[in-house]
Amino acid sequence: MKILVATEKPFAASAVEQIKKVIVESGHEFALLEKYTTPQQFKDAAADANAIIVRSDLVTEEIIAAAAKLKIVVRAGAGFDNVDLKAASSKGVIVMNTPGQNSNAVAELVFSFLLHLVRNGFSGTSGTELRGKKLGLHAFGHIGKIVACIANGFGMEVYAYSPSLARNPELGKEHGVIAVKNPEELYDKCEIISLHMPANADTKQSINYDLMNRMPEHGIIVNTARKEVMNEADLVRIMTEKSKFKYATDIAAGNQGELVEKFGARVLASVKKMGAQTSEANVNAGIAAAKQIVGFFKSGDTTFQVNK
Repeated sequence: MKILVATEKPFAASAVEQIKKVIVESGHEFALLEKYTTPQQFKDAAADANAIIVRSDLVTEEIIAAAAKLKIVVRAGAGFDNVDLKAASSKGVIVMNTPGQNSNAVAELVFSFLLHLVRNGFSGTSGTELRGKKLGLHAFGHIGKIVACIANGFGMEVYAYSPSLARNPELGKEHGVIAVKNPEELYDKCEIISLHMPANADTKQSINYDLMNRMPEHGIIVNTARKEVMNEADLVRIMTEKSKFKYATDIAAGNQGELVEKFGARVLASVKKMGAQTSEANVNAGIAAAKQIVGFFKSGDTTFQVNK
């Protein structure tokens, strides 16, 4: 089987070598497309591929249609909204992600943002400390659990909301977290919120004025999830009304220019999505993707399929 690694933003060289090793030692053909500049280049490379590994690359209906032999696409990372699931399903193509492989990198980034904000960008002015602050985790998957662990090390009081916690509050206790029954309670209790949900029909625009207005004047929201979960017009409104409210994001808002113009250092955004930008996460996610494809072709393993 021909397995194509197609990455406009390449994996680290060491990751590529280890991905190739997994593929070749399993008897498959390895192909690599890096730093491509047009969708046509992706289409051409995918034409005879049986499997594709991507990062944030767009696997569109056109790409899937061009790949006549395609059986499986694996997104090396947790999010998978860059893959057209409907088009894949219509062609019988399995789509998987690699949950948990980037989690530590994203969790550490949360605290990079938080320390920057509470210390006023290390500007020389007096900031505040994280110890004793109430942190709310909106969603409690792989990343949320690691964020909770780090927050406990900082001496923070950690709350979390997710449907799984609502059903099983004991799960929170295992991770030093106080489970709450709904998002409203989370935002009522916490001065800092860290977002970890996917972008879907239920979550898009869900972080709105009503929720943010439940937070204190000095509230902070850290978004390492997806920009689509934020109601950006409501964010402008809340930051206008609450003069100390701050927002950090790993995915620049659609109205980022307006946010920076109006609120300056109270808004922090990475220059590009940085959650998985560590050598460790690169290697972990890439190898996991390769192993999942090998397992699929060997035994039909679809454990991490997302288009069921």
